[in-house]
Amino acid sequence: MSTDRARRVAKQVLHEISIIVELEMKDPRLSPLTFTDARMSPDLRTARIWFSCLDPQHNRDASEQALRRAGGYLRREIGRRLRLRYVPDLRFEYDDSADRADRIARLLNGTGGGTHGGGR
Repeated sequence: MSTDRARRVAKQVLHEISIIVELEMKDPRLSPLTFTDARMSPDLRTARIWFSCLDPQHNRDASEQALRRAGGYLRREIGRRLRLRYVPDLRFEYDDSADRADRIARLLNGTGGGTHGGGR
């Protein structure tokens, strides 16, 4: 199977999940989430979808649980909207790249402005 096809399907799955969660689902645990990437298995039977949250006070575990619970509904909707031969199994993973970038920025700001300049 073509990896180009897997990339195209992953892009469509990511787009549809973003729309469904943002506009159709009423679960407050899902409202602050952003879906950042999706990858399909070569046989298009499994989709790994990464999500993050820009709200530092948000409960990551609650969001993961809400996504697992909504998995059947999301999968049904993906099947209905994309008309794939096999509806992919959806696996959600937390994307911690924003957290890591924030941590690095804080470290750099802390070491860059701590003893030089600024003063109190």
